[in-house]
Amino acid sequence: MPDALRNARETIASRGIDGAILGHVGDGNYHAVFMLDAKDEADIERAKAVNAEIVRYALERGGTCTGEHGVGFGKKEHLEAEHGDSIPFMRKLKNMADPNGIMNPGKLF
Repeated sequence: MPDALRNARETIASRGIDGAILGHVGDGNYHAVFMLDAKDEADIERAKAVNAEIVRYALERGGTCTGEHGVGFGKKEHLEAEHGDSIPFMRKLKNMADPNGIMNPGKLF
C-alpha cells in the first residue's frame, strides 16, 4: 500500500470519520470521500480538518492537492497554498478558453 494511501486511511480513522478511498491509486491520485451529517457543523469541521491533513501530507512530499479534475470550492485554499502566484495566470487561461463562464460555472477552474 503506498504511503500516501496508508496515511489517508490512518488520518480518516484517527478522527472517527467513516470514509472511503477510491480512484487511480497506483499513480497516487486518489479521492477520499467522507460520510457525515451535513447539518452537523462539528462533523463538517472534522471532515475539513481530515481533508486538510491529507492534502498537507501530499504537498509536503511534492504532490498536489488535485488531479485531473477542476478545482471548485473544497480545494481552493489548498490550490492557493500549492501554486499561489500562478493562480492569476491560471484564471486568465480559463477566461480565454471560457469567456462566458459556462464551463464549471461558479468554480475556480
